[in-house]
Amino acid sequence: MILISGCLCGVKCRYDGKSQPSREACAMVERGEALPFCPEVLGGMVRPHAPAEIVGGTARDVLEGKARVMTQDGQDVTREFIRGAERAYALCLRHGVQQVYLKTKSPSCGVEAVYDGTFSRRLVPGRGIAAEYLAQRGIQVLPMDRDTIN
Repeated sequence: MILISGCLCGVKCRYDGKSQPSREACAMVERGEALPFCPEVLGGMVRPHAPAEIVGGTARDVLEGKARVMTQDGQDVTREFIRGAERAYALCLRHGVQQVYLKTKSPSCGVEAVYDGTFSRRLVPGRGIAAEYLAQRGIQVLPMDRDTIN
């Protein structure tokens, strides 16, 4: 069993209350190979909400208490993002998951790149909070996007 970002499976869990479905992701769930999840929803984030980005460092820095996750309107949502990562890991343990497909660019799920914390839509290399948390615990995190899978 694998976990896959819910927004890729048609779950309206993105920050803007929408989804970005991928045919392949939806098919994986339909075949019973994957479970959809959203670390931000697991952490208590409501939908919709202002965009959020990692500010002042990397996901690792956030997990070490050296940086924050902030919304564009100035709300500190670090606690919710960390809680979501912890709960995602608990799902992995419960279901014996060793591999997770995560939505690209997300401050929670980004695997290869995330937005730079200035809300200017500029990407920097790095991971989102859940991606970093899971990777640190030996879970294989892989990027997936509707544009790269379909």
